[in-house]
Amino acid sequence: MSILLSADTTFIVQGITGREAVNLTKECLDYGSKVVGGVTPGRKGREVHGVPVFDTVAQAVEHHGGPIDGSVVTVPPAFTKDAVLEAIENGIKLIVIVTERIPRRDVAQMVELADMRGARIIGPNCLGLIVPEVCKMGGIGGPAKDAAKAYAPGPVGVMSRSGGMTTEISSSLTQAGLGVSTAVSIGGDAIIGSTYAELMPYFEADEQTQAIVIYTEPGGRMEAQLSEWVKENDSRLPIVAFMAGKFMDDEEMKGMSFGHAGTIVEGKEDTATEKIARLEAAGIRVVERIDEIPDAVKQKLEVLA
Repeated sequence: MSILLSADTTFIVQGITGREAVNLTKECLDYGSKVVGGVTPGRKGREVHGVPVFDTVAQAVEHHGGPIDGSVVTVPPAFTKDAVLEAIENGIKLIVIVTERIPRRDVAQMVELADMRGARIIGPNCLGLIVPEVCKMGGIGGPAKDAAKAYAPGPVGVMSRSGGMTTEISSSLTQAGLGVSTAVSIGGDAIIGSTYAELMPYFEADEQTQAIVIYTEPGGRMEAQLSEWVKENDSRLPIVAFMAGKFMDDEEMKGMSFGHAGTIVEGKEDTATEKIARLEAAGIRVVERIDEIPDAVKQKLEVLA
């Protein structure tokens, strides 16, 4: 099993004729994913690695002959909202937004409509998600041969605000013989479509997933939300959190942002020290080195055995 994706998942790539999207499409196809169409206005009739290109999402759906499950959105920031709304209006339920630097107002409007229509947004500013040896949506893991090395099937779900760290964490689990059920790069922007807490019910419902690893850093309130969710829902899944950037708690670093738009520390609650305390109070093990993750997960699984 897995969350959000399966071997039968079909998806399109919006902005498919862009350079990044051309490479992303090939990576997904090589991995075995079902890319059934692409959309770039004015480019109907072309093909990208054998994938037909259309002017609109509606044309892609009509050509497919039925509903399409997902879309990877790679269009420029100024046009992302229109692309996402078009996808939602045409019945697409899983939307992975690769684009970064989208205006916050646009993101908020996209997320609101997705909630109203029962759609799920991953991102923006993310690399997508992957079910090892089954399917991937987005650039996560890179070329298929590299993704195959980093992501082996297993019982551990992975969620990360950093695309690169999604693969680093998953690779550490794979090398340790544990493997990954589903890995999700949720995006590094201040406003995103799916937080840790919002994705937890999917992992809870997945029989393959027996533990969770998250990547966390100073800034934002997602860890607080996750801690509350775990306590309120009596989660069956043990969680290990890798905390990066603890040095940002130093006095001279306050008010600075590192890497992600979401890493702005607005107050004491956003600091690494406070986050660690809150996570541990919810029974979540926190480690500060990647190489500590596999043993921490194994210890959590042994307790359940």
